[in-house]
Amino acid sequence: MTPEQRAGHFASPSEPDQNPPPPAEEARRMEGKQGPPRVLVVEDDFLIAMQTEVALTTAGFEVVGPATTAEEAVALARETQPALAVMDIRLASTRDGIDAARQLYQDFAIRCIFATAHDDAHTRGRAEPYAPLGWLPKPYTMASLVAVVAEAVAVLRRP
Repeated sequence: MTPEQRAGHFASPSEPDQNPPPPAEEARRMEGKQGPPRVLVVEDDFLIAMQTEVALTTAGFEVVGPATTAEEAVALARETQPALAVMDIRLASTRDGIDAARQLYQDFAIRCIFATAHDDAHTRGRAEPYAPLGWLPKPYTMASLVAVVAEAVAVLRRP
């Protein structure tokens, strides 16, 4: 596993430390009969949202969004039932990404990868009850984003 992949990675004690398949290959392998894994992007910065969408689509994921507010994120999740969300903390509304993650988790059992510049202990503590799939501190590369998303989808699909 590369240092970029480790940046947002939560290893489980039983997880082997080995090189995963390339992200596009991993997404295709996980596709199965359900189609490509669906990922909700919640990001209010237009350029980051577009880069994220291109990177994830190129890697074989189906992107939903981007949503720029917590309210948009919840509405999109209700309509599309994504496997997970890539969530920024600061959003273009009074509700932040942790509040959106809370509602996604409680209402739809959708978990998040937090991709944010707000990576302090207090913020992580607020998000912890909603079972984050990982943290990706900004600035990050699109390669590290794709790797963390592919790993999270694989974790969600394990029996």
